[in-house]
Formats: sequence, C-alpha cells, structure tokens
Amino acid sequence: MSPLYQRLTALILPLFFTGCSSTADIPAFSASGYLADRGAVRIWRKNSDHQSIHLHTIFTPFNSDMVETTDYIWLEDALISVQRKVRGKQTDDVTLRFDQKGHLNFMQRQLAGRREAVSPDAVELYKFDAQRMRKVSDVLLSGQVLLKQGHWQGSHTVQTCEGQQVTPAFDANALQTLAQQQRGAKIPLMVSWLEAPEGVQLLLVSQRNDCAEQPKEADL
Repeated sequence: MSPLYQRLTALILPLFFTGCSSTADIPAFSASGYLADRGAVRIWRKNSDHQSIHLHTIFTPFNSDMVETTDYIWLEDALISVQRKVRGKQTDDVTLRFDQKGHLNFMQRQLAGRREAVSPDAVELYKFDAQRMRKVSDVLLSGQVLLKQGHWQGSHTVQTCEGQQVTPAFDANALQTLAQQQRGAKIPLMVSWLEAPEGVQLLLVSQRNDCAEQPKEADL
C-alpha cells in the first residue's frame, strides 16, 4: 500500500463521521480524485469568487462499463442543483433544482423510455451525497492531492491532456499494470493518477479517450 493511498484513506474516512473540513487555499479551478471501494472517483472543481462552487465528478466502476457523471452547484453555500447521468446498459438521468432556502423546485428522473418522479428519500440522499462530496473535495485539495491525466507512451512517459510530456513517479506495481494492459491494447492507454506531497498513486487505466471529456475551467 503506497504512502499516498494510506494518506488518502486517513483524509477521507473521517468525513463519514464528522462534518469538519477545511477550504483554505483552494484554487479557482482544480482537479482531484480518490479510489473508492468499487471504482475511481475524479473531481473537477470551479470556485467563482467564493460565491458559487461547481463540482463535476466522474465515477468509473472497476468491473462495469457504466460511467456516472454528476454536477453539483452551490450558490453562497446553498446547494441549488444536482444533475446525475448514468451511462451504460441502462441510462438513468436525475435532475434536481433547489432555491436558496433549500426547497426543491424542480425534479425529474429520466429512465430508458420513461420519466418518473424522484422520491423524497432519494432527494435527501442526493443532498447528503452532495455535501459529502464537497467535504471530500475540500480535504483533498487542502492536502494538495491533484488529479493528472494523459496517454501512456511507454518508457515511464505520459503525454498529458494538455500536450506535455511528463514522467510520473509510478511505483513498480503501477508500471507492471500499465505494461500488461498496454500489451492487449491497440491504442495508447488513458492514464489517470494522483500527485501529492506523499507521492504518486495510479488511479485509473482505460482505453477510452478521457481527455476529450475532461472539463476545462470555461466548461464549469
């Protein structure tokens, strides 16, 4: 277990038991992420003059082709929007909008071929998940845990989504994983990893072009 993984676990687990988090020195636009039990979570965040916060998250399961994308928006610390899209064998889109007092003023769930209402319990679960994800983002960014992405070039080199050639300090296990998966791939692998003062953690490897879906500051 890498020092960074141990540090991430120590940072994130207490969030399930406490509401404490820090927002000091969080940049206007940033990206972070973490390894969950069932997959990888990537988080892009835009802070606009501390009046609004937009989180764009992508959850990619390890053992499924499903991808779950969620956008959370706060205005002056009030959650005003949740939009979740699930792509895979079964699509499932949920949109919730709130006023600044927290009252629900729009909800919709779009399944394959039909629409249905979102139950009150489900609405509360979405609100809870939004606050939890914001706290996770606060802690990761305060701990300088930053997400990087790019295409694996071999020989320890990655071409980032921004076009730079970099050599992340992957450990031997990560390099072995990349070498094994690249042998069975017809195109350069897409690699997502985390960098922090404690080191580097390989987060996700796939054959998708996630660079095309990586949001820019202007997109949020």
